[in-house]
Amino acid sequence: MSYLNQKTVKNSVSFSGIALHSGVNVSITINPAEPNFGIVFKRIDLKTNNLVYPNFMNVTNTSLNTTIENEFGAKVSTIEHLMGALFGLGIDNALIEINNEEVPILDGSAKIFIEKIILAGIKISSSPIKIIKINKEVNFSDGNRYISIKPSALSLDIDFELKYKNPIIANQRNKFKIYEDDLTDVYNSRTFCLFEDIEMIKKNGLAKGGSLENAIVVKDKEILNPDGLRNEKEFVNHKILDCVGDLYTTGYRILASIKCSQGGHYLTNQLLRKVFENRENFSLIEIQEKNLPHTLINRNLLKSIA
Repeated sequence: MSYLNQKTVKNSVSFSGIALHSGVNVSITINPAEPNFGIVFKRIDLKTNNLVYPNFMNVTNTSLNTTIENEFGAKVSTIEHLMGALFGLGIDNALIEINNEEVPILDGSAKIFIEKIILAGIKISSSPIKIIKINKEVNFSDGNRYISIKPSALSLDIDFELKYKNPIIANQRNKFKIYEDDLTDVYNSRTFCLFEDIEMIKKNGLAKGGSLENAIVVKDKEILNPDGLRNEKEFVNHKILDCVGDLYTTGYRILASIKCSQGGHYLTNQLLRKVFENRENFSLIEIQEKNLPHTLINRNLLKSIA
């Protein structure tokens, strides 16, 4: 059976922990789903109108996280790390039950999501996947920040750069072929902030659950986390993780080349809105084994699953 067929989790897998921004304890369970079901969140703390679809058009907030909302006002926030994990593992279909408004932050990366989903197992169906193929270059900019997407034959390339005045973060740049490269450093990289920004973030009612256990905190020329960084480019690698998770609000994997400077949730969401407002910018293609070679598959993750 082809790895280019739709996948779901073999067994339900649960996570619980503190939510980064609300500070409350949250539990989620990722349940198996049939082919063509897609990724769907279900707010089990709500009795009605509790399904929320992680679609870029349903994104209502991009300030320090990605929040989705349905027409009845039911929200699920901080979805980006979980969505990045599902994207990377090739999970096409899942019902995600959540008992509050925000996905738990866990360790601030996608590492725990990845590890537990692999342990739960992945079930491959007989239904082929669909993939979005970008046909035309599309750009979006906001001041000095910009993001672009252009056609790519058989890969998803993300080239991302950060520019910070802080000497520790400074200018970082990295590039990955998402379907081919070892993404361990991307999925293990944690969210981060500057120490001087914490007071303002908390004044805005955010980061109530933030700590050195789930975020990198940088103060002047020092990293406050006792164990330091997990990899040399952890800051920009985390931004690539966020980008992958936000791209999955298209509902499909993508063939494209993306370049981004100083971006984040807002730029990625605005780019997707711009791409999909014109049908000429993209094609939705059904993939059969004969259509594409196995370069479309992240070999390292598949080895882990096996």
